[in-house]
Parts: sequence; C-alpha cells; structure tokens
Amino acid sequence: MNHQLSIEKRNLVLLSMAKLVEQERNQIILTNQADLIAYNGEDLAMEERLKVDDKKIDEMILSLNQLASQEDPVGVERFHFVHDNGIKVTNKTAAFGTILIIYESRPDVTIEAGGIAFKSGNKILLKGGKEALQSNLKIVSLWHQALEENNVSKDWVEYLNFNRIETQAFLEKPTQKVDLIVPRGGEKLIEFVKAHATCPVIVSGRGNNFVYVHKEADTDIALKVIMNAKTSKISACNALDKVLIDSRLPNFEGFVALLNEALVESNVEIIVDQTLASFKNTSVLKDENIWYEEFLDYKIVIGTIDSEEHAIEKINKYCGGHSASIITRNAAVAQEFMENVDAAAVYQNASTRFTDGGQLGLGGELAISTDKLHQRGPIGLQHLVTNKWYIYGEGQIRK
Repeated sequence: MNHQLSIEKRNLVLLSMAKLVEQERNQIILTNQADLIAYNGEDLAMEERLKVDDKKIDEMILSLNQLASQEDPVGVERFHFVHDNGIKVTNKTAAFGTILIIYESRPDVTIEAGGIAFKSGNKILLKGGKEALQSNLKIVSLWHQALEENNVSKDWVEYLNFNRIETQAFLEKPTQKVDLIVPRGGEKLIEFVKAHATCPVIVSGRGNNFVYVHKEADTDIALKVIMNAKTSKISACNALDKVLIDSRLPNFEGFVALLNEALVESNVEIIVDQTLASFKNTSVLKDENIWYEEFLDYKIVIGTIDSEEHAIEKINKYCGGHSASIITRNAAVAQEFMENVDAAAVYQNASTRFTDGGQLGLGGELAISTDKLHQRGPIGLQHLVTNKWYIYGEGQIRK
C-alpha cells in the first residue's frame, strides 16, 4: 500500500525529473529516433505525435517545473459544516489512488500526464503504444531514478508493456486496484477501453471541431482563425475539420474564393456541399456522414448555412462535443451560439487550437474530456482528485 506522499516529496520528485530530462536530453532524442525509424509512417498524425525534438523536451521540462510550483490539489477543503449537535463536518479533495493512462504514440504524455497524476497524489500506470516503446521505457527509467533519488518507491510510476490481448485481460480483471482510466488516442482506442474496463473511464473524445462564419463576421479574422485552426497542427484533437459559412455574408463569393485559395496554398483537400460545387479545386461530398468524421489530416469540409439557429443545430448534430467557434462582431449572437452549442469549449473570434490545459491556464493537462462527468474539457491538476468527508465528534449518536 502506497501511503500518501507529502507535497514536499512530490515536488522534489518532479524537480529531480525535470533535471534528469535536461541531462538526458540527447539520449531521449536518440532513443526516439529509433522509434521513428521503426515506424512505418502510414499515419501522418501518429508520426507527428511520436516525434521528440528539442522543442518537445523544453515543453516537458517546463511542464514538470510548473507542476512543482503549483498548489497541492489534495486536501483542499470544499465544504464545512457544524451540526447543531456539535459534530464538525468537512469535505476535502482526495487522490483517486491509482490512475491508468492508455495512450498512443506520444512520449510527452509519459511526462506530462504522468506528472499531473503523480502531483495529485496518485500512483500511475502507463500503457503506451508499441510505436513509442523505446522512448517511453527511457522516460520511465528517468521517473524511477527521480523517485529513488528522493527515497520514494519506484511503484509510484509503473509502465505496462502489454500487447492488445494482455491489455484487454488487465482491463477486465486488473491484477492490481485501478481507480480511474484515462484513454488518450483515437476513437478505436477509446471504444476498446470503454468496452472492457471495470472502473470509471474519463473519455478524451474525438474533435471534429466547427467554425461558423456568421453574416456579421470580420472576414479577415475568419480567414486567419480557419487557417490557424486547420493547418497549425493537424494531429491535435483541437484542430478544425468543418466550416459553415452564412449565406447572408456580404461578399460571400469573394470570401469563399479567398478561403479556397489559402487552403489550396496550404495543400488542404477541400470537400464542399452542393451549394459550393462551382468553386475550383474542390470535390463535392458524396455522403452526409462525412460531417461526423474527425480527419487529423490536411482535409476540410465547407458548407453553407442560412441562419445561426441552423448552424447551432447542425453543429450539435455532428460535432464531437469538443470545440466550436463563431466568427461575428455581434456579441448577442455570439453569446446565444456559445450558450446553445453543446461542446466542452466554445469560442468567439478565436481559434479552436486553444482548447488545451496549458493554454487555458491549467498549467498542463492529463486529457481533454468530452464527457460531462466528472470534468469537461481540459483535465488539469485540480480535476484529478475525488473527495472525501471528514467528520469529527465527541461521542454523538444519531437519534
């Protein structure tokens, strides 16, 4: 049984880890290159997530240092009550216990998610994908070194080197207590975990994010936001897949032509609905189900819509419940849109790429939840806790 570590101990481990990652920077990058060479390259997004370079290492170190400086999320009082018989009641945050993180391709998760789970007082089980095995084992060996340097048991961070069959068996009949599972990856992975898990699962769901260009949009902003959300990082779950353009937009044709040109220049495949069939370098969608799809690729669907009501309706039907943005100068329309679109993050005049724990002020994230329980959107340090009631009496019994 791992007894709760003091916040001082937890912070020291994180700071040791940050130093070790810096010291072993070149070794981590070299090890990662072996994973990259072995990867068959059939999935562009997967490959982008797999790569570790100096910038990624800098982010890992920053994340560890930031985590070490944050307040302890465990033991925070949330509620206080004194019963009229004198019993004192408090409700405080508590660690989950053991958190299993199942993820694909991203060695940085071994640091960031591992660090968040550890800082919030949890034992971590890491189950990475085979494509990142060497990188992950290297990083886990550094975790073990950081724990040992601070006289803390290596059990706090464990790597599960399981294949699919072993993973399924572990999910169905865990050989140790697991309190929470967080799958990070594609829809197939999430469905697999949900189908077999015997404890709560936080779903880091699909993106399929929308931008709605309202009739009162600033078209310069619309163009800038769409291009950033689509092309700045295609492998991110906060990237853009669908654009709805209001048919009442002044200079509608001119704006669509400009957008088309910018997307073609960035090598984005453009699929349009019937109303935009006359634009060159596009193909007309053959199946309405494409509106449900998350691409994680240089690919976009653009359609026309005739009102904000219909835009909200269409987004709620097809989006993944992740992020949606409206481009408009009209604050009342924006508010209406933001209140009625059923997504974890809603925007006015900004790129969906900000749906991220670091960008939204959480100092990092374990995952982005599209579930409504127990936390929606980026899951940061302060969300990775459950709670517990503490009741202090002097012999009171209930009458």
